[in-house]
Amino acid sequence: MDYGMISKIEKGKMYAEERAERIDFESLRVRIQGDNNDAPHIVEYNEGVWSCDCDFFGSRNVCSHVIAIERVLQNMVEIAQTD
Repeated sequence: MDYGMISKIEKGKMYAEERAERIDFESLRVRIQGDNNDAPHIVEYNEGVWSCDCDFFGSRNVCSHVIAIERVLQNMVEIAQTD
């Protein structure tokens, strides 16, 4: 491995460690498989607003799929608001 690549790997690690100061999610699209044998659900995050194509989200503005992605991202995004 060349020195240029080693430098980039180290810089990437530093950016990840400093994520709270360096990284802001603007948009994200995730496919998540639920417990049902249906097709996976699509969860999206756009400028602080969550959406999911499941029926539960349509009535509550939050669902298990969104909650799962929020947990995976560990406070890197705004938490979905319920009405």
